[in-house]
Amino acid sequence: MTDNKIATVELGRGGPQVGVQGLGCMGISEFYGETDEAAARETLETALAAGVTLFDTADIYGSGANETFLAPFVGAHRDEITLATKFAIERRDEDPDYRGVNNSPAYIRKAVEASLRRLGTDVIDLYYMHRRDPAVPLAESVGAMAELVQQGKVKQLGLSEVTGAELREAHAVHPIAALQSEWSLFSRDTERSAVSAAADLGVTVVPYSPLGRGFLTGSFADAGKELSQGDFRASQPRLTGDNARKNAALLEPVHKIAAAHGASAAQVALAWVQQRAQVHGITVVPIPGTRRSSRLLENVGATRITLTDDELALLEPIAGQVVGDRYQDMSLTSLARE
Repeated sequence: MTDNKIATVELGRGGPQVGVQGLGCMGISEFYGETDEAAARETLETALAAGVTLFDTADIYGSGANETFLAPFVGAHRDEITLATKFAIERRDEDPDYRGVNNSPAYIRKAVEASLRRLGTDVIDLYYMHRRDPAVPLAESVGAMAELVQQGKVKQLGLSEVTGAELREAHAVHPIAALQSEWSLFSRDTERSAVSAAADLGVTVVPYSPLGRGFLTGSFADAGKELSQGDFRASQPRLTGDNARKNAALLEPVHKIAAAHGASAAQVALAWVQQRAQVHGITVVPIPGTRRSSRLLENVGATRITLTDDELALLEPIAGQVVGDRYQDMSLTSLARE
């Protein structure tokens, strides 16, 4: 590390060097309540100054609004950042709750052009399949994505919420640089098969929601009662009601360890995710999301915390005791296909 910037790692075999922690941009545009756009833009600049270079978005976030929001930042810093976006989840204007998954080659070709236009760039550094539709042969979808690499529209390919078998199948069609799955002290589904496959293939794991959508920070204890109207976390089973009460009790060792390090609960949770790299022999680049510079600096501070074996042992049982699913509908997750 130099100039107080975070360390860097390789994104996929032969890929670019990126900061060991990235930034998830979803919450800037949707899902987590109102956003102060000026503060969010300041946060992007703060992130880059701290050595965060992987910026993650998707075409579903704000129905394209998140990509559009990022465009000025991308244009100002194009050679300094690694830009990731995703396709696959469809929405309908007439039905705000609708979520469909489209992995067809024709849709992929259409989606990438729309994302390039909104982002104001001629190439996407890392292009993910956001969710998997088992009805479409994986070889067809990844084959279409590979064509985008050949055409110079995309540099690297990624998959999100896939099983180990699916990751191996896709990698046989075209090298996959990154696997993005939920991974945290509360969510360890991806360890069933995908993490070992990533280790074998040299795929970087990019954990999303490494802070349990904020629950691991202790900033709220019941999403249904404490968060703003329309915050989608109020629909997540493990974050509301009796489940939330039981899950909050699981955070006691997190707070104990945080006190010992003079750190926050968020930093301990992120340090645990970062140390999965050593545990599993993989490259790990979590993408916690925030819209505030102060939180961004707190999050990157976690990259400088090393938990002891005894501390890791205290945290190990937590995920197995969590009650409630991570989504109201788990059908689009890798766990549904394990």
